[in-house]
Amino acid sequence: MGFTGHKMNKANNIRLFEQKQVRSHWDEEQEQWYFSIVDVVGALTDSIDPQAYWRKLKQRLKEEGNETVTNCHALKMTAKDGKLRMTDVADTEQLFRLIQSIPSPKAEPFKLWLTQVASERLDEMQDPELSIDRALEQYLNLGYSENWINQRLKSIEIRKELTDEWKKRGLKEGVQFAVLTDIVTKAWSGKNTKEYKILKGLKKENLRDNMTNTELILNMLAEASTKDISQSESPETFAESAKIAKRGGNVASVA
Repeated sequence: MGFTGHKMNKANNIRLFEQKQVRSHWDEEQEQWYFSIVDVVGALTDSIDPQAYWRKLKQRLKEEGNETVTNCHALKMTAKDGKLRMTDVADTEQLFRLIQSIPSPKAEPFKLWLTQVASERLDEMQDPELSIDRALEQYLNLGYSENWINQRLKSIEIRKELTDEWKKRGLKEGVQFAVLTDIVTKAWSGKNTKEYKILKGLKKENLRDNMTNTELILNMLAEASTKDISQSESPETFAESAKIAKRGGNVASVA
């Protein structure tokens, strides 16, 4: 489960239905959810092989000329092996139709769950604080301690403040943010983000979700210091921001 600023990262998100993981993607342009159909099948049927179940169902519905299946498309989502793989997805409306073809006692509870997920996202767009509350709930469901969760939520807030500062300096999300984050991380930990993930045996999992309390605190100190120095010195170029990132990370290194 990844998080960006005050919001969960909708592009790589896992929702829980009765403790079953359902991969989902929030499309900003379309303003709607897309869900992994295989995960939905697994949640509804308890099938040993949801992939095979979906292949057979998909074939049968295609032969029947079912338009819902024809209109479904695929997105890259993180598989169990940690790699991004193309996965058949459906929006909420399409899923409601597909569920009618899947005999399951969980069908009605799942429909209610789908409706709730859709309304939650609309609520969060109006009130970002709600996404923090739901992040808290998801971390609790995944077994994290309350003490760790408090640190993690604080780290999300500090990260948001830093990325807002970088945006003010005209820096671009994506590659530039990633490079600066690597510089900050390397300065306080001795390793860049990729090296740190390898050290922890992680693949696509979120690094911060797998940090200890101490690591979270040091990372927060590094990012807060970087933000403070940047606000004070108002860098005008990426190179200047990179130097500030290193100085901010060094504050935590000393600590």
